[in-house]
Amino acid sequence: MKLFFTRKELHMRKKRLIAMVALIAVVIALYVILTWPKHVEPILPLVIVEPVGVEDVEIYGEYTGRVRAQQFVEVRARVEGFLESMEFEEGTYVNKNQVLFVIDQRQYRAKADKARAQLRKDSANVLKTRRDLERTLPLFEQNAASQVDKDNAIAAYEMAIASMGMSQADLDQAEQELGYTVVRSPLSGYISERYVDLGALVGPGGQSLLATVVKSDTVVVDYSMTALDYLKSRQRNVVIGQKDSTRSWQPYVTITLADNSEYPYKGLVDFADPQVDPKTGTFAVRAEMPNPNRVLLPGQFTKVKALLDVRENATVVPQKALIIEKGGAYVFVMRKDSIAERRFIELGPEFGNNVVVERGIIPGEMIVTEGYHKLTPGIKMRPASTEKEKEEAAHAAGQKQPSTETKE
Repeated sequence: MKLFFTRKELHMRKKRLIAMVALIAVVIALYVILTWPKHVEPILPLVIVEPVGVEDVEIYGEYTGRVRAQQFVEVRARVEGFLESMEFEEGTYVNKNQVLFVIDQRQYRAKADKARAQLRKDSANVLKTRRDLERTLPLFEQNAASQVDKDNAIAAYEMAIASMGMSQADLDQAEQELGYTVVRSPLSGYISERYVDLGALVGPGGQSLLATVVKSDTVVVDYSMTALDYLKSRQRNVVIGQKDSTRSWQPYVTITLADNSEYPYKGLVDFADPQVDPKTGTFAVRAEMPNPNRVLLPGQFTKVKALLDVRENATVVPQKALIIEKGGAYVFVMRKDSIAERRFIELGPEFGNNVVVERGIIPGEMIVTEGYHKLTPGIKMRPASTEKEKEEAAHAAGQKQPSTETKE
């Protein structure tokens, strides 16, 4: 074994040692680099967010109503007699004052002629008694006639005038009864079938109802509202059945026909009963509705949709964003730093797929509408920015739960 090394040999051994140490350091560094745990970015839950909107919300109520004619008049015989003729076609349109029926006139014409003759007789008597009075007065001034003669002449003249007045009244009554034998339509509208046959005795001792006339170019829709509806309307300062010029809207109704189609015309509420029926707890409401084509028939039932109020500039959110539990309803709000915040809200009326929020949230805030099942308060989220991401978030939300869930 060599105990002593030359300078050159020592130098070479030193270089080999340095190289070995360097190699070991490189191996250790590579090992550390390769085995060092990599930083993994957390996967943020993908959600769909929408801004809280502001709308003018129309509040409706649905009721069951009945259509009736604006005017419904019974045509009756006012004098007694045999029905001679009918001057209309049943079920057709008749005009006001159009002749409908004619009752036997002979009796009433004779009565009118008799009253007219009596009036001529009394008129002649008035002339006679006036001439007698004119002759008696000068004689009385000359003391050629007594006071009794004068009084008798005056009384006879006044009685003649009174008798003529009675005769005139009898003639007027007889002519009026004669006019009643011609039965005319009291209004323009559609007439029903006749209720009596020709030749039948009609009038006070017989059947007086001859037909009915309905004015149906404008109809009335009657429906009932509850006392709760009334209280809610008063809370909104809305008086049902009264127009308010200070409002930008007026209470109107639409109706649904028997085939579930919507009637094209709208009606205006013009009356509400001032008292509640204690038996039903409701009060009657009336709306006038145009009916130019006679689509609506008096007596039919229909569904009524009434405009109760218009909430102007109301805060609205989609119903699919709501989460309802025993403590109330809440939504997830995305803050500016994308952190989820649970916000309890007070709900108002629903309309369509949206709901009015009374308080708890302000317009413009971003709320989660899809994917909130993946959130907890304080977690960071990633809002979907592309259509593909929105479809993925909506698909995932649909697999987990319905759009509005209720937690026990």
